[in-house]
Amino acid sequence: MFNLVSPYRITAAQKAAVDEIVSKFKEGCPKQVLLGVTGSGKTFAMAHIIRALDVPTLVLSPNKTLAAQLFQEFKGFFPSDRVGYFISYYDYYQPEAFVPQRNLYIAKEVSINPELERLRLDATRNLLESRQTVLVASVSSIYSIGSPADFSEQKITLAQGDSLSRDDLLNQFVTLGYNRTHDLLESGKFRVRGQMVELFPTSEENPLRFVFSGSILKQIGFFDPLTAECLEDRKQVNVFPINYFFYRQSRIDEALVKIRTELEERLLFFQSQAKPDLAERLRQRTLFDIEMLEQFGHCPGIENYSRHLTDRQQGEAPYTLLSFFPSGYLTIIDESHVTVPQLNGMYAGDRSRKNKLVEYGFRLPSALDNRPLNFAEIQERLQKVLYVSATPSEFEVADARGQVTSLLVRPTGLIDPQVIVKKADDPVQDMLGEIEPVIKGKNRVLITTLTKKMSEKLADFLILKGIRCAYLHSEIKALDRVKIIRKLRQGEFDVLIGINLLREGLDLPEVALVVILDADKEGFLRSATALIQTFGRAARNIDGKVILYADSMVKSVQKAIAEAERRRNYQIEYNRNHSISPVSVRSPIKDFHDDDYWLKKSEEPLPANFKNRETLEKEIEKLTATMKKKAAGLDFKSAAQLRDRIKLLKNMLIEMF
Repeated sequence: MFNLVSPYRITAAQKAAVDEIVSKFKEGCPKQVLLGVTGSGKTFAMAHIIRALDVPTLVLSPNKTLAAQLFQEFKGFFPSDRVGYFISYYDYYQPEAFVPQRNLYIAKEVSINPELERLRLDATRNLLESRQTVLVASVSSIYSIGSPADFSEQKITLAQGDSLSRDDLLNQFVTLGYNRTHDLLESGKFRVRGQMVELFPTSEENPLRFVFSGSILKQIGFFDPLTAECLEDRKQVNVFPINYFFYRQSRIDEALVKIRTELEERLLFFQSQAKPDLAERLRQRTLFDIEMLEQFGHCPGIENYSRHLTDRQQGEAPYTLLSFFPSGYLTIIDESHVTVPQLNGMYAGDRSRKNKLVEYGFRLPSALDNRPLNFAEIQERLQKVLYVSATPSEFEVADARGQVTSLLVRPTGLIDPQVIVKKADDPVQDMLGEIEPVIKGKNRVLITTLTKKMSEKLADFLILKGIRCAYLHSEIKALDRVKIIRKLRQGEFDVLIGINLLREGLDLPEVALVVILDADKEGFLRSATALIQTFGRAARNIDGKVILYADSMVKSVQKAIAEAERRRNYQIEYNRNHSISPVSVRSPIKDFHDDDYWLKKSEEPLPANFKNRETLEKEIEKLTATMKKKAAGLDFKSAAQLRDRIKLLKNMLIEMF
C-alpha cells in the first residue's frame, strides 16, 4: 500500500472531496471531474485518492514545467514508493519531413538529454517492478515506444549467491545492448577489473558493481561513479535492455523478412506508377537501414520499423507508456482543459507529416504505424479517469456524465486575488510603477505577454531599468525551465516574463503580482479560461493582486472577472462562517530531483548581482582557479561540480551581457 507522508493534515473540505471521488470509483464510476480552485490543495487531494485506491497511477500534465513540479510534490508525498517522470527526452527535435512544393527534404535532427532518457527508462522499470508506482508524464506518453513484453522478457535478474561465471555475465550484458569499455564508465557501458564487473544501467542514476568469488556472485551494490565509494548494497537487481527499441536477434531477423517483403511490394507500386526515381530513393534508403540492422541490431530511425519489430498488424495501435500499466490503473489528467485537447491533436499532425514521406519514397508505408495514439485509442486504454481543473471544459463534464466534485475552499483561507483593469497610454511604464513596491516588499512578479519576441524585449528593457528578471518560453529546455522557476522562488531574480507556460498550476507562493499585457486581445492566450488560470498564480499570497492592461472590457475579461469574484465571495463567506484568518501559502523550495548530481552545482549560492559584467567574469575566473586546484588534488567530484557551475555562469554571461 502507498505510504503517504506529509506535514499537513487533510482538511474537512479536502477529505469530503477525496471520500466522494474514492467511493464513486469503488462503485464502478469510470470517470470523474475534480473542480478545484488554485491553492485548494488539489495535488494533496490527488495523493490521498491514490493512497485510498492503492493502484498504479498515471498523472498527465500539459507541459514539462508543471510536470516537473508535480514530480517534486509526489516524490515528497510518497518517499518510500516509486515515483517516475516521463516526458520527451529531446532538448532539440526537428522531425523528418518533406515539402513537395519546394522539393525540400528535412532530415531528422535531435539532441537527446541523457538525464531525461534515464528517467523515462526508470519510469517504465518502476511499473514493471512495483504496483506502488506513480508516473508523472506529458503527452509523450501516447507516442510509440517498444513492446513492454520485449522489454520485460529480456531483463536479467541477478542475486547474491548466484552461480555463474564472469564471462557468462558479460555475455548477458552484451545481449542487452551494453558495450564494454576500458575507460571512464558511462551510462550504457560495462567494464571488467579482475573478479569485479561494473555496469552502468541506462535506467539508473549510479552504476552497479558485481564482485565474484570464483563462480559465485558474492556481492552486488551501487557505487559513486566519480569517487568509486560504495553507496548501497543490494541482494538482488534487475537489469533491463539498454533502450526500448533493443530487440533480440531472432526478433530482428523475423522483422527483416517482413521489411524486405514490404520493400518489394512498394517498389513494384512505384514502378507501376512510372516513378522510378521514387523507387530508387526508397530502395537505397531501406537497404541501408536493413544492413545496419543486420550488422548492429539498430539503425537511425529504427522506430519507423516498429510495426515489424513488435509484430503488429497494419493499422494496429503502437505500444506506448500506457501499455506498461497493469490492469486497474488510475489516470489523473491535470489541467484537463488543456491536456485533453493536446491528447486529441497529436495524431493528425503526425499523420500529415508522415504521409508525405511515404508518398514520395522516403519511408515505407509501415512507418505510418510509428505514431501517437489517436483519441479513440487513448479513451479505450484509460480505465479509471479523474479530470482535474479549476476550469473544466464541457467535454470533461460530459465525459464524466456530470460527476463533478468541487473543491473551492483553500486550507489557508486565502481569497482569490483582487483583479484590476487598467487603461494606460504606456502600459510598460505604468507597470514599472506597480512592480517596484512589490519587489521592495520581497515578493515576486509574473508578467504574461502574447509573443516570445515581446517577452525577450521586455526582459531586456527591465534589466536596463535595474530590475532582475528572466523570461520563460517553449524554446527553453525542459530542465532549464525548472531551474528558472526555482531561482525566481529563491530570489535570484524578482520578475519572470512568460507567454503560456505561466498559466497552469505552478506553485509560486512568493508571487504577489501578476501582470497581463494586452488582456483585451481575445484568443487562445486571452480567453476567459486562460485569464482565470493566470489569475490563480497570485492566489497563494495574501497580498496577491492581478493587473490587466486593456483598452476595452471585452467579453473574455468580463467573464473571467465575474468568475473570480464569485469564487472570492465564496471563500470570504466560508472564512466568516468558520472564523478563518487568511495566511499566505508556505511551500518548500525543492530541487527537481533532490538526489540528482546534475542539479547540485555548488555549496555556495550564485552571485545575486547580474548587472555588472566585471563581477561575473571575476567570479568565473575565481571558480576556474579553484576547479584546477581541486583537480590537481584528485578531488574530481568537487572539480566536476565547479565545472558545471562555471558553465552555468558563462551561459548567463552570454545571455545577459
